[in-house]
Amino acid sequence: MTLSIKYRDLTPLSQLAFTVWNVSAGEDRMIVGGATVSLFNSKKQLKTGRHRLRIWPKKMADGSLPTSTPGKVSKTKRDEMERLERVANKYKKGQIQHIDWLARLTFRAVDKMEEESERIANSYPSLIVELCSFEHKVIFQESGANFRLAAPLSLVHPSKHKLIFVSDPNVGQINPSEHKQLMLARSLARGMIDRNMKPSSNERKLIQTILKYPPTHSLSLDEKQLLWKFRFSLMSEKKALAKFLLSVEWSDTQEAKQAVALIRRWETIDVADALGLLSAVFQNEEVRAYAVSILERANDEEIQCYLPQLAQALRFERSDKSHLALFLVRRSLSNFGIASFLRWYLIVELHDPTHARRYYRTYDQLEESIMTLVAGKDGGEDGFQLWLSMSRQSDLTAQLRSITKDLMSVKRAQSKAEKLEQLLSGVFSELTNFSEPIRSPLTPSVLLAGIVPQESFVFSSAMYPLCLTFRTHTGGTSKIIFKKGDNLRKDQLVIQMFSLMDRLLKSENLDLHLTPYRVLATDLNEGLVEFIPSSSLAKILQKHGSIISYLQIYHPDKEGPFGITALCLESFVKSCAGYCVITYILGIGDRHLDNLLLRDDGRLFHVDFSFMLGEEPHRFAPSQPPMKLCKEMVEAMGGVESQYYARFKSYCCEAYNILRKSSNLILNLFHLMSGSNIPSITEKGIFKLQENFRLDLEDEEAVHFFQELINESISALFPQVVETIHRWVQSRR
Repeated sequence: MTLSIKYRDLTPLSQLAFTVWNVSAGEDRMIVGGATVSLFNSKKQLKTGRHRLRIWPKKMADGSLPTSTPGKVSKTKRDEMERLERVANKYKKGQIQHIDWLARLTFRAVDKMEEESERIANSYPSLIVELCSFEHKVIFQESGANFRLAAPLSLVHPSKHKLIFVSDPNVGQINPSEHKQLMLARSLARGMIDRNMKPSSNERKLIQTILKYPPTHSLSLDEKQLLWKFRFSLMSEKKALAKFLLSVEWSDTQEAKQAVALIRRWETIDVADALGLLSAVFQNEEVRAYAVSILERANDEEIQCYLPQLAQALRFERSDKSHLALFLVRRSLSNFGIASFLRWYLIVELHDPTHARRYYRTYDQLEESIMTLVAGKDGGEDGFQLWLSMSRQSDLTAQLRSITKDLMSVKRAQSKAEKLEQLLSGVFSELTNFSEPIRSPLTPSVLLAGIVPQESFVFSSAMYPLCLTFRTHTGGTSKIIFKKGDNLRKDQLVIQMFSLMDRLLKSENLDLHLTPYRVLATDLNEGLVEFIPSSSLAKILQKHGSIISYLQIYHPDKEGPFGITALCLESFVKSCAGYCVITYILGIGDRHLDNLLLRDDGRLFHVDFSFMLGEEPHRFAPSQPPMKLCKEMVEAMGGVESQYYARFKSYCCEAYNILRKSSNLILNLFHLMSGSNIPSITEKGIFKLQENFRLDLEDEEAVHFFQELINESISALFPQVVETIHRWVQSRR
């Protein structure tokens, strides 16, 4: 929940009052209970992180002082679970030393205690609230308050050995005298006197170090001064432009004017660097317009590759009809695929109240521009037909949403399949034969003619997604999964990164046989996924005993390695390497054998990406190995001593170094997504991504580093325990 008040406007007595209602009772809604929590503790520190609030049954939260519905009770009345919650909070924040083996034992005991606590009938119900966390402690301070207090007693009596916290209101603030000196120096440097200045060898080394900083790295005052001083000598280095623009004091009109004049004379930058200039850091309209002019040179395929981030960058524009918005609309008029995807990206963002107006305006611009198109001489669709065909995509997803809702009332999976066939032959029979072909939302170039009920089914997973087989206009079929109840924006972003990294690797002549299937979020909790015929490793191992036995069925070769064709084994080795590297870089969590799938041609790929950038499914979960590399996968390569395993490691290290070269592009794309309200895309998450690239290492050092990660992943015991638990849970479902 985002509340309307700002942190700076809070008083030290501010409280949050929560009242839980039972809305199933109709108009006579019943109060379940209420809880009140103060936002500041006794030390005037803003409360952060996870809190368990005790709910007072059948009482509305009053919010008075003192409150009669306190979410936090006194220490004497606190039960053991509440105490453990507080300790776990400290552990999560890093205030308690991390000892993995001890943590695993403790969290196992905590989980058991939590289950027993829930069985107690007379226990108070509780509400779990997670407040925003910040890098540093937030202390309440009145404007102009003076913190020079009398010395605490602990200073007078050192024998008490207490930690003393002293608040310094000047910490983090700019020193006025230093700032004045810097401004005077920059004022002198604005003249023509420094046009021919060249940096010394030491200054050149320092500048090169600054240019190697990742795009999210903040520059110090001295570094900014150095870049400004030698700006003229840096104009021939295209990689230096973004760093130079970070050094500009944009509040100074004269300096900003000179910086804008230099941009057009600078060495033309790459598209990857132009994306960085569209982030929230750069507010100057001329800078953003220059970035768009660089994007104009990119082809449609490249623009489509970056389209989700370009749609997010609209948040940072200063007007609704910005250069970026006009550019996206123009590209949509010349490429129907871009128009279709852009429309969906805009629709999803309409749910964000902060920027809904901006996206409504851009959506209107897109609709108006397409509707005014006139059919070409080749007899192509006119604007009205184009927009109508895109609107029919929304009608289709709305009907699939209704089908899913009807299926949720059915309990057994087998009955759901029967119900689906019944709905498609009854109430939703028009879906089996569309009156007009509908362009596939996943692949706009493909025209869908209707659903084939006999070849459609319901998955047995928690949300019961639909797997629908569509007839295409050309006589073929297209299988699409419709998922309701999952936020597919994470999957959409991860798959976009898979596709991008696949392109980057192939551009260096390294094809790792990846399977970047298509994903499209059509709402905040629903979307479409391309169906790839495959089987999970869990089912393969259960039915066939080993991966090799499975592949021998589809690609037998008595003279080939392990009785399969060399091409099939090569596909398996390469795809294992590709996904090991990419899932490590992106910090993909919750990896088990049910979300690792294998195609019958030997290509392995991953699905389901609810946890990324270092996230794990359980808040008490011990750290998992860097990548998913189980012993069955290594056995399929012939073991750790085989030539195929050596080749696997070689592919991993080569791919890792290739992707490290494009780290700026990937970091820029994630930085643009930082305003997207996807929970994983935080400052901490992006730092984790940057950390995984290990930009401090040379290529040879990176090879040794990644080989150690592979060895660590193979020797990890914890994933085997997770697999056992996961299989048990699946069998009980």
